[in-house]
Amino acid sequence: MEMDTEKIDNAVLGLLWLTLHEERRAWKGMDWDALDRLHQKGLIANPANKAKSVVLTDEGLRRAEELFRTLFTRPAP
Repeated sequence: MEMDTEKIDNAVLGLLWLTLHEERRAWKGMDWDALDRLHQKGLIANPANKAKSVVLTDEGLRRAEELFRTLFTRPAP
């Protein structure tokens, strides 16, 4: 089975929105490979630090909210 890392990255970014705090920080208890890919795409700051959270870029914040709404919410009645 071949994994679709783009789908994984989208899910991880959407879930980072779920744990958002202090306006643009999110808990980084996610897969390290996915976090590295999100960093390479310019969506989060470098996750390789001692902090327990990661900082989302402006584009990362925008896409994280969009993906969260798309992947994890129900349509309004």
